[in-house]
This record gives sequence, C-alpha cells and structure tokens, in this order.
Amino acid sequence: MHYTYLLRMDLQFFADSEGGEKTEEPTAKKIEDSRKEGQVAKSQEISSVAHLAALFLCLKLFMSFTSQRLLNVFPHFYREFDVKIGDGFNDIAVWQLVLDAILYFFITAAPYIGAALVISFFAQSLQFKWKVTAKPLKPKFSKINPLSGFKRLFSKEKLVELALSLVKLAVFAAVIYSVIKERAGIFITAYDLTIKDCLGVLFDIVMEIGIKICMAYLIIAFADLLYRRWKHKKDLKMTKQEVKDEFKNSEGDPQIKGQQKQRMRQAAQRRMMQAVPEADVVITNPTHFAVALKYDNTVSQAPVVVAKGADYLAFKIRDIALENDVDVVENKPLARMLYANVELGDEIPPELYQAVAEVLAYVYQLHKKVS
Repeated sequence: MHYTYLLRMDLQFFADSEGGEKTEEPTAKKIEDSRKEGQVAKSQEISSVAHLAALFLCLKLFMSFTSQRLLNVFPHFYREFDVKIGDGFNDIAVWQLVLDAILYFFITAAPYIGAALVISFFAQSLQFKWKVTAKPLKPKFSKINPLSGFKRLFSKEKLVELALSLVKLAVFAAVIYSVIKERAGIFITAYDLTIKDCLGVLFDIVMEIGIKICMAYLIIAFADLLYRRWKHKKDLKMTKQEVKDEFKNSEGDPQIKGQQKQRMRQAAQRRMMQAVPEADVVITNPTHFAVALKYDNTVSQAPVVVAKGADYLAFKIRDIALENDVDVVENKPLARMLYANVELGDEIPPELYQAVAEVLAYVYQLHKKVS
C-alpha cells in the first residue's frame, strides 16, 4: 500500500524580511544620504602609504636640518638654562624654558607635521569628493553596545582587515629581509668605518627599505581601495521595495497623486461647466463631441473655446446650454476639428474663422428673427 502525506508549508517563511534581495543599483538619493552619514568608499591604506612615503621623503629632504637640530639640543638648552636660571629659579624663567622647548621641537618637527597634513588632505580628496558633515560624530548606542561590538569583532569585515594585516606583515618582512640580505657584506666591514660613515650607511639602508616598502604598500593600498569601492556599492544596493518606497517619498505616492489629479480635473470641469451659460453657441457632433464658443471683440480677436467635452461631458455641456437658452448647433466636422485642435481657453485658429463665422451668423440671424 502507498501512503501520501500532505505537508503544509508557509512559503513566507523563506521570504526576505527586509523586502527581498538587494538587486537594484543605489539611487542618487541613496548615495547622497550615505555621504551625509559619512559613509564613503575610502581606503585607510591609501592614507597610510601616503604618510609613509611623505615620512621617507621628508627624511631625505630634511635629514641634514633635523640631525643638526637634534645635535644642538643640549648646547642650546644648556645656554638657555644658564641665561634664564642663572640668577635662581622663578615661575617666569621656568615657563620661558618650557615655551622655548616647545617652540624648538615644533620647528624641528614642522616639515613632518606640514607634510602629514597636506598628504592627509590630498589622500582623502583623491578617493572621494570633499564634503563636511558632523553626523559621524553624533553618539550612537550601537557604537557602545557590547553585543554590537562583539558582533563587529567577528564580522566579515574584521576578517578581511586581519587578512590584509597578515599580507602587509608578510610583504614588509620579505622586503626588509631582501634588503638586509643584499647589504649583509657591509655589516662585516662596518668596524673599518667611522661613526659618521656608519650612520650614513644605515641611513641609506633605511631609505632603500622605505622606498621598496612604499612601492609594495602602494599596490596593496590600491587593491584595498578597489575592494572598498566594490563593497560600498554592494552595501548600498537596494531591494525593489526600497526603490518603490524612496520614489513614493521623493515624488509622492502615485495613488495619492492620481487622486489629486482627479480632484483637479473635477474642479476644472466644474469651472468649465460654469462658463457654458455665458457661451454664444455650442457646436456638437450629437453623440460624441460638444464645443462651447464665446466671442467678445473687446477681449479677443476671435471666438474662444470656453468648454469642450466628449461623450458624457458632451451631453452634459449640451444639457446645460439648453437649460440656459444657449443655442446648440449640429456641425459634425466643425465640432470634431474644434475639439481635436483647440485647447480650452484658446482662440480658434484662422483656418476655422470662416466656418465658425457662418455658425455665429446663423445664430445671430435666429435671434433677430425671434426678437
């Protein structure tokens, strides 16, 4: 015997609770909103390699200046101490020494500080357009929530950063090992060199290591930047529902806009019907079109269409005209041409002057006979 079992399953269980899969490209508004929140595709490695390159460049350019300043530290402060403290300790003399020390070391470090500031600005500007926003500085509970912090600690992003750190460590170690291996012979003969020569050789080795590390680091940084941009774009992708919701919020709900248009059409129709009693004539195609004309030579050079409609509106215009003793004239071709070619509130075109003049003359003639 065969048994058949029926299993009920709610397919909504498999549905995405956030409105579906994120398959849509981010809209301009979504990208702009993310920038306002401080979320941009940037690589910290670009800034790091720029700072590292700036450091070695400054060492190359300002090494003589820096070494001279450092060598003069003790003579300089010995003289200052003798001048300012020679007559005894006092608050003013101590503060003058402190300020002098701060100024001395600031001048020594000024080239490096200036290079760091300039490099920081350009390193960020090359990655994305500059935009000032204070939103990232606002406190968020999620940033101090231990549970959220624990989740971030073991997130996919942290694993990527760990892998990147291991790659950098391996590359830097390989560069340092290769340079030292090439220069190993120098260390054997170093005892024949003076201290000044030894320092010069050491400086050359450090500069070579720095240049090669910067070159390797630059490749890693650009790879990281490409990954960050890909991930940022992927994170900004939207579901179809999110796109619809954003359109509703920015452009308005289509259903509400449709209702508004409907109310506007109804208001326009009411104003149009109120103008029918003032018309001179209503030209009809009895079952389809009706066009009401009014001619006032003090206002316009030609008759003006004050109301027009098709089907139901045509019947309504004709009924209002009859109720208000406005003449209704049947002229199928003229009614069709007026309805199709003349907008509400516009004068009739010159090519219809003759046909409309004949209708108006007929209406005026009727009124003369009646009077």
